[in-house]
Amino acid sequence: MAIPVQFLIGVIFGLGLIVSGMANPAKVLNFLDVGGIPAGTWDASLAFVMAGAVAVTFTGFKRVLKLARPYFAERFYLPTRNDIDPRIIAGPAIFGVGWGLAGFCPGPALTALGFGSVSAVIFVVAMSAGMALARFVAHLPSLTRFVTPADPFDT
Repeated sequence: MAIPVQFLIGVIFGLGLIVSGMANPAKVLNFLDVGGIPAGTWDASLAFVMAGAVAVTFTGFKRVLKLARPYFAERFYLPTRNDIDPRIIAGPAIFGVGWGLAGFCPGPALTALGFGSVSAVIFVVAMSAGMALARFVAHLPSLTRFVTPADPFDT
């Protein structure tokens, strides 16, 4: 039962990305180009998408975390660390640079694959290579004190 529900949630998420314009890198780049504000070319519509996503997430998390356990898992997997380490700075910085250069982030890029977008294919290949490289670097002996994304969180 969990897989069909997850598939349905993914379809709804993908449709939301398409309707909002997030699967269109030109729209995203126009949003990120805050230098266009004086000229009136800045596209502020994605700010409303972001505000809606934050509102839904905030409300959803508050309600879901009141449950004794998730519907399709034995327990919640929540982070227990609250310190700031180099990875919590570097990860979002790399994500932001990639988003600003390509106009894609992972979800919309995967959605854009369905349109046969060559730029989405290039982005997804580069993203996959970057993920593989990050896993490799995270397992270097000098970096073993960092938790890799595949490791379960301690609870």
